[in-house]
Amino acid sequence: MSMQAKGLPVEEFLNQSKEGIIIDVRAPVEFLKGHLPGAFNVPLFNDSERAEIGTMYKLQGKETAVTRGLEIVSPKMVPFVNQVKALAQGRKVFVYCFRGGMRSNSFAWLMNTSGLDAQILNGGYKAFRNHVLSFFEKELKLVLLGGSTGSGKTEILKHLAALGIQSVDLEAIAHHKGSAFGAINEQSQETQQNFEHHLFQAFTSLDTDNLIVLEDESHSIGFNKLPYTLWLQMKQATIIKLDIPVELRVQKLVEDYTTTDITALKECVLKISEKLGGDNARLCIQYLDEGRLADVAGRTLQYYDKAYANLYENKKQPMISLTSDTIDAAINALKVKQIIDSLNKR
Repeated sequence: MSMQAKGLPVEEFLNQSKEGIIIDVRAPVEFLKGHLPGAFNVPLFNDSERAEIGTMYKLQGKETAVTRGLEIVSPKMVPFVNQVKALAQGRKVFVYCFRGGMRSNSFAWLMNTSGLDAQILNGGYKAFRNHVLSFFEKELKLVLLGGSTGSGKTEILKHLAALGIQSVDLEAIAHHKGSAFGAINEQSQETQQNFEHHLFQAFTSLDTDNLIVLEDESHSIGFNKLPYTLWLQMKQATIIKLDIPVELRVQKLVEDYTTTDITALKECVLKISEKLGGDNARLCIQYLDEGRLADVAGRTLQYYDKAYANLYENKKQPMISLTSDTIDAAINALKVKQIIDSLNKR
């Protein structure tokens, strides 16, 4: 009986697996570095077993390594079947390893032999990675939403989505707001590869032949970096630049951070103390101790506004200014939508 399972190319694998479950049979260390969104890790070998077999393959050859692999896997076969049946609950099973070779083929054979319907990813995880990276080389129709800190850009993006405007919230995917305060109230950032995979998932759920709105970001969002080819396209895209009075932005920041642990805020102030200036940083720490969040926001905005002014002065891409006298994201989203509608007609 052949152990060769039916293989699917990347796009077909991704489409069909939406109705099933995805099983990553690589070792945990490989899975943690990066995996297909939504995949379950059912490792054929644990990290030490993988290292042992890899060394054996290099020093003693394929046959010896395969024999040792069978010795390791044999006692796990029934537990594998039981685990996947519990996960699948009658759905199809989609399996991948690194290159779509022996690990995924043998695992899929076991699943099929046990009565499940399993298919593998041709080329494995490596093919998926290449597919993701090549996607971001595709020309996209992008519009950026810019403006100083506290303008409510994230909330505006949410309202735009509700208004039927395509958008991707880069900061939500990165679990970081982009500034020195960006990690506050966020879950831990994912690995670079998984960040790219979730970005890919977000973009491919949209109609990439039409405009997509993104927040104007630098290349790095916390520890994650935007795919370079995407970032290059962002540097050419039209920016809708929000101009909202500083007092309203102070009010917004106070609302956003009012429940935040003071110690965490102090740590963030210290990160930018050199840029704030020693006196300003000391005052901010004092204000935090006194619960004067509005004064902290006002002083930090002086630094961020200056940085943004310098940034936008040096940008070469098309820019549309949008002045608003409200911090209400729903109202500002309608104003942004009017501009996007006019861009769509060009």
